[in-house]
Amino acid sequence: MSKIFVAGATGVIGSRVVPLLVAAGHTVAGTTRSAERAELVRSLGAQAVVVDVFDAAALRDVVVAFAPDIVMHELTDLPDDPREIANQPGRNARIRREGTRNLIDAATAAGASLVIAQSVAWPLEGDGAAAVAELEQMVLDVDGVVVRYGRFHGPGTYHPDSLPEPPRIHVDDAALRTMHTLLLRATTVTIAD
Repeated sequence: MSKIFVAGATGVIGSRVVPLLVAAGHTVAGTTRSAERAELVRSLGAQAVVVDVFDAAALRDVVVAFAPDIVMHELTDLPDDPREIANQPGRNARIRREGTRNLIDAATAAGASLVIAQSVAWPLEGDGAAAVAELEQMVLDVDGVVVRYGRFHGPGTYHPDSLPEPPRIHVDDAALRTMHTLLLRATTVTIAD
């Protein structure tokens, strides 16, 4: 079994992937930005790590201390209300650029053998598209795995009771299918219905 560091362990997909990893016998550390959410990470069966992905030195220190085999990037910076996305331009793009760079640097410093990173399976425009392309290239440059998820639906998502436009995937199905990415290297995978 592997040691897996999950950045974004309290997010919509991270909070579903962590218990699956733990149930499969992996040793998991999961990040949250707030001490208040650390208990959620522990309740999922993982070691809680309170760190901000934008604090590169602190992130490197905690990743190196955990010494993971695999680093999973399930981070986003999206508001709880999708109507607020337009009012927060650039936040998710920053996670994709700076957060990904910091995670890859930390994974490299820790000697991790694999980086798996969340992306999207539908086209974006403008800076959002450029940030996705940069994230994907950074991950592929270290022989990592890019996971292009369809739009999530199900409890805790922007579409709890309805289907979003394709490409889409139920968030629980997405988490189950994410488990298969642990066996891959240097590729891009789309997880959608």
